Amino acid sequence: MTASSYDTPAPSRRPENARRSARLRLYRRRRRSVLLGVALLVATAAGIAVTRAGTPPAPSPVADPLPQSGGAGAHEAPREVPHVVPSYGAGRFVTATGGTPVRGEGGPLRRYHVAVEEGGGQDADAFAASVDETLADPRSWIASGELRVQRVAEAAEADFTVYLATPVTSEQMCAEGGLSTEAYTSCRLPGQVIINLARWMEAVPDYGAPLSVYRTYVINHEVGHEFGQAHESCPEPGSPAPVMQQQTYGLEGCLANAWPYLDGLRYRGEIVP
Repeated sequence: MTASSYDTPAPSRRPENARRSARLRLYRRRRRSVLLGVALLVATAAGIAVTRAGTPPAPSPVADPLPQSGGAGAHEAPREVPHVVPSYGAGRFVTATGGTPVRGEGGPLRRYHVAVEEGGGQDADAFAASVDETLADPRSWIASGELRVQRVAEAAEADFTVYLATPVTSEQMCAEGGLSTEAYTSCRLPGQVIINLARWMEAVPDYGAPLSVYRTYVINHEVGHEFGQAHESCPEPGSPAPVMQQQTYGLEGCLANAWPYLDGLRYRGEIVP
């Protein structure tokens, strides 16, 4: 908006109108001052540092443009919970402690490791518990009866690692494998499942399901790539979205779904070339 958009009307010849214009300008200046003061107080209470010129800025909240999903949801719409998601962290990762029993009935054992970036404000053990719960669920990939999973504490013993990384770090990691995520989506590289922290904390607009459903979806989706699964499309409007559909970019008329197996059967869509 140009400066002229904020110009006050031309003053009237009548003194009363001139006085009103002057009072209005004074009111606007005072109101701007009050709003600025309130904004500074809120920022201070939230622990956001106001930097001086020449000082490197603190990590800022992610403000990426958000795509529209365009699909109806099968669940209650998620409540909006304000989060301040740091754009970048330390670039170093903290490993979750301990491990889990083997989950699944048969097939080859795939061992995984879990790590969380420092500076992202997330606990490695809590994130690992979410990953464990998802992959051990009978609706997840072990439902095939041809695959078993187990979390291990040592990276050297793992077949792949599940990372929770800030948007900038996740983009850098994905780019090393030739993938461009624009700091928005998660990705998978051989031996690396990289979950974008902003998506983990915020999901996507119009997903039509609680945040917990999106979190389960994104783990199953990216780990599904590690298990050799390709992208799939929505079978028809109103049906559940296949877990290998790119639900982050839109549901295409399908309903949000976090699981590869529904009613004990592998639920699929057409393979996306």
